[in-house]
Amino acid sequence: MYCILDIETTGGQYNEEGITEIAIYKFDGHEVVDQFISLVNPEIPIQPFVVKLTGINNAMLRSAPKFYEVAKRIIEITEGCIIVAHNASFDYRILKTEFDRLGYNFKKPTLCTVELSKKIIPGMESYSLGKLVRALGIPIADRHRASGDAMATVKLFKMLLAKDVEKEIVKSMVKTEIKSGMVPKLLDIVESLPTKTGIYYIHNEKGDLIYIGKSKNIKKRINQHFTGTSSKSKKIQRDVYTVTYEETGSELIALLKESEEIKINKPIYNRAQRKSIFQWALYEMLDDNGYLSLLIQKADGRKKEITSFSSMQEAKNTLFKITSAYQLCQKINGLYETKNSCFQYKIQECNGACIGKESPDEYNQRVEEFLHKMSFENQNMVITDKGRKVDERSAILIENGIYKGYCFYDLNYQITNIDVLKNIIIPMQNNRDTKSIIQGYLRKNKVMKIVKF
Repeated sequence: MYCILDIETTGGQYNEEGITEIAIYKFDGHEVVDQFISLVNPEIPIQPFVVKLTGINNAMLRSAPKFYEVAKRIIEITEGCIIVAHNASFDYRILKTEFDRLGYNFKKPTLCTVELSKKIIPGMESYSLGKLVRALGIPIADRHRASGDAMATVKLFKMLLAKDVEKEIVKSMVKTEIKSGMVPKLLDIVESLPTKTGIYYIHNEKGDLIYIGKSKNIKKRINQHFTGTSSKSKKIQRDVYTVTYEETGSELIALLKESEEIKINKPIYNRAQRKSIFQWALYEMLDDNGYLSLLIQKADGRKKEITSFSSMQEAKNTLFKITSAYQLCQKINGLYETKNSCFQYKIQECNGACIGKESPDEYNQRVEEFLHKMSFENQNMVITDKGRKVDERSAILIENGIYKGYCFYDLNYQITNIDVLKNIIIPMQNNRDTKSIIQGYLRKNKVMKIVKF
């Protein structure tokens, strides 16, 4: 659990500043679950430049509670939490100094979104809160007021969590909770999980990731792990200490994230998925009679594949559908062994390429039509689908045939051009598996919209 906060002060000499406003959002890694926002009477004058910057003046604070009157609420809301702030050393120092004056030892682990941003999003022009969130397409209201800046930091932190593919932020949170003895076991873990689409991360007692998975129903899938009788399930049941998760809304994004994060983090119980799971592929070949054939073969990285599959059965089922949809020949595509015409010709679903009745030029035109539709090569597109909430959408960017990454955006903050989208995209690896995942998903499922540009 995190407490994301922002503090406005009077200004003045080091360690003599007073708090004028504080905003704290308790964040569980997915949404704000509690909040505390208050003006504070610092009992000392505000520096003129601060009044000009924040709009908070001495008159506004005369009837505001003094720090000792809000101290109990701050202790309660931050209990068991990591303090997160933009320039955390400043906010934490100010808060700790106020508690020191009351004789209370306020001690919490901290995370700084300035330092995290530099590590996770290197190369930005500026890491000041205002400029950074603007560059990332994060809306900000009430700039230089505690509530506005803290909420912008919540949105920034949420983006950083999504971009942190090595899960260093989550691991630090898990380790903190384990040290405090807060983490429950199996039944309580299941009860705490959502019935939403996303990625889940199973951690051991050291906070290490031991398994990564995806599901359209995270709670149901974890329950299957915890009640399963397979060797892997029993190992997970023995070693699990806590489960964290990330909602994606989009199943396609969940599939892509699962594939990448398994390769990066290499959890011990994901051994089978560290290598490509797509062992079969579809290839285009020219036969002796000049017809383009679509053939299923064992995947070979030295050859250019059209698409790939996790099993021979999936490959065959897909090729049968393609052959039927484009009125191709089962014999030419290696699906029907015969010395004569294929069965489909007999029922008038094949135009007779198998016996030379249809010319290679006519036949190959339909094959080329299929190849063009399937190919990502040199294509630019945005795949839009549902987001994590009703008022949110997800987007996957493919540029020049290369998968660039994904993002989420608020429906009230419409993406008007591709450059805005590129600013908020969470970069992801492009490889053979990502291409196969996207192609395979689009073969079997509908998405809200595909826009080519």
